[in-house]
Amino acid sequence: MASVCLGVWVGTGSRHEPAALNGAAHFIEHLLFKGTARRTARRISEEVEGLGGQLNAYTSEDHTCFYARARHDHRATLLDVIMDMRLNSRFAPADLVKERAVIKEERMMYRDQPPHLVQELLNETLWPGHPLGRAIEGTPRSLDRLTRPRLLGFLRNNYGAENTCIVAAGNVRHAELVQEVSRHMRRFPSGAAPVSEPAVSQQDKPRVRLHTMAAEQTQLALGLRTTSRHDERRFALRVLNALFGECMSSRLFQCLREDRGIAYDVHSAASHFADTGDMVVYAGVDDDKLPQVLKLIAREMRRLTLRPPALAEVRRARDYVIGQFDLALEGTEAHMSWMGEQLMGYGQLVSPGMVRERFGAVTPGEVRRAAADFFRPERMSVALVSPLRRLSFDVEQVFGCLA
Repeated sequence: MASVCLGVWVGTGSRHEPAALNGAAHFIEHLLFKGTARRTARRISEEVEGLGGQLNAYTSEDHTCFYARARHDHRATLLDVIMDMRLNSRFAPADLVKERAVIKEERMMYRDQPPHLVQELLNETLWPGHPLGRAIEGTPRSLDRLTRPRLLGFLRNNYGAENTCIVAAGNVRHAELVQEVSRHMRRFPSGAAPVSEPAVSQQDKPRVRLHTMAAEQTQLALGLRTTSRHDERRFALRVLNALFGECMSSRLFQCLREDRGIAYDVHSAASHFADTGDMVVYAGVDDDKLPQVLKLIAREMRRLTLRPPALAEVRRARDYVIGQFDLALEGTEAHMSWMGEQLMGYGQLVSPGMVRERFGAVTPGEVRRAAADFFRPERMSVALVSPLRRLSFDVEQVFGCLA
């Protein structure tokens, strides 16, 4: 490879925040770019971009990652910049004021977009009162409570050496990287990984959340609580998701768009966390088509719970999943992300070959059992962003066929 991608991964994300500190991990991610004792915010970006490289970061529910990518012979500069950011960021009071305002603007931008808003509302409905149900960027009220002492305390208590991985992919030798990184290691604070609140639910029927706003159509997000990243059923669930709604050849896309033309965008996606997971169906539909769309989704779910899909359909779905997996690993940034996610999520590197083998072994019976396990009303939540002020139908009745 011509490039190298270096990442600092920390096993701390939004689900490790108490309610009073909602948004802290994301706020800290922003502040790491605002300057150190040696570099201003502008110099941080110029040093990497001046090499033809790029610098970025993101915060998820489970972890935070900030990384830099450039031509491989600039590795030493990339490492020096990101280590400086991690270990020497100033958290200047003036930067906190400015960046708090920036994050509030970021939040408003997302809330003005119905597809983003409906996902946030679905999370609140799937995980009520739990950190997984809170916005990663926080709320205006919680952001105002994130003072410099609180942020530095959260950083000190949750970003220790035992909770950190330095990951590199590309034109780099492991022994050389270890030697380069070791010079910085003594400055990393000690501290164990934070403990997150378990995700439990007493739900016994579908939950529904309707948010009324001026819009041209209804945005639908239907979520199902599924399983953790450690559950073997995740492989069958991924294949189930592919044949159910992930791609253009999936059952939902064919049923709703190709056969009936009642939705432009319809798709599904599956996610996994340390102790739980979800599968979400998204669709944008005309308001008067909403009952029909939900009934068709319920029908396709029921079909998959009653009988295994044909072997040919499962083979196509398996090949799609494996092909997408291979495409997602192209490039040094993708490999860096894969290794970081494996190390932070499993504590070890799982080879891509093992993952391909496990996907390739999924049977029609496993797919049907996954559908029967997870396509259930008591696991379901529905969020709607719509011009509708009330619903003219009962969602529980629509999905009663899955009971």
